[in-house]
Amino acid sequence: MRKRVAVMDLGTNTFHLLIVEGHPNDLKELRHDHVAVRLGEGGINKGLIQPEAFERGLNTMKSFQQYIEYFDVKEVKAIATSAMRSAANGKDFMQQVKAETGINIETINGDNEASYIFYGVKASDILGEKNSLILDIGGGSIEFIIANERQIFWKQSYEIGAARLMDKFHQTDPIPEDAVSAVHQYLDEVLESFYTAAKKYHIENLVGSSGAFETFAEIAERTKGNNFDLKTLKSYRFDKQELVKLTDKLIHSNHQQRLDNPYIIPVRVDMIVVASIVTRHLMKKLKINSICMSAYSLKEGVLAEMLS
Repeated sequence: MRKRVAVMDLGTNTFHLLIVEGHPNDLKELRHDHVAVRLGEGGINKGLIQPEAFERGLNTMKSFQQYIEYFDVKEVKAIATSAMRSAANGKDFMQQVKAETGINIETINGDNEASYIFYGVKASDILGEKNSLILDIGGGSIEFIIANERQIFWKQSYEIGAARLMDKFHQTDPIPEDAVSAVHQYLDEVLESFYTAAKKYHIENLVGSSGAFETFAEIAERTKGNNFDLKTLKSYRFDKQELVKLTDKLIHSNHQQRLDNPYIIPVRVDMIVVASIVTRHLMKKLKINSICMSAYSLKEGVLAEMLS
């Protein structure tokens, strides 16, 4: 009997729905949606889901429920992360979703989130013998996982996601140099525990988990005139110099230039700037030359658990 399951990853910026059937090594994707809900818009650092964002989230969950019914899925898991975890009205949102759709949303802590991300990235076959830093830049939090293909050595989730950093530092466009320096300083203060762990475990590779790294990869390939289809990709390896040039251009760009770039999805048009700053700062700080992208992340980790 082929198992049919639905996984929802309800992030700060985007709500994902993935419906598949089969076994871990033989999966058929029935539906894959991602909706730019922007749950943290206007309230992420105030710890509140604003009314418009609340409404967008609720409507998206209603449409997800229709697909779950259409594909007759019996096993459903909805995981909420940073924005819902930290919002004063996060519980109200979950209760209303339950009342109107029957979907039970489960909030997970940063530690569990990091574990799921590791299992998702592991399934993309990008991890090897050498130690990697898996970096998942979400809207609300960033997960730092030091691991190889066999195990996690250290992990932590920090509430410094792209939406929070943007709200705090990116008020003028293009972002001024002093604001970029302020982001660097802030990261160094917040990430002290990570830097201590990085010294202990020699990190050879940086693996960016989906999100902004998908955008970096698409821009890199499309500007060379190559085809790029995320649906057929599990992972991607960057040319370091290419990535440095590309992120440099994004950091110095203005809103209109990014908006006009067909390879940046609307929800990432502004957040890609702080995501670029974080990526570049860590590459430099850790002296990393090998950078990859895993198209698999939290939802694939949850999926692996459900189908195991």
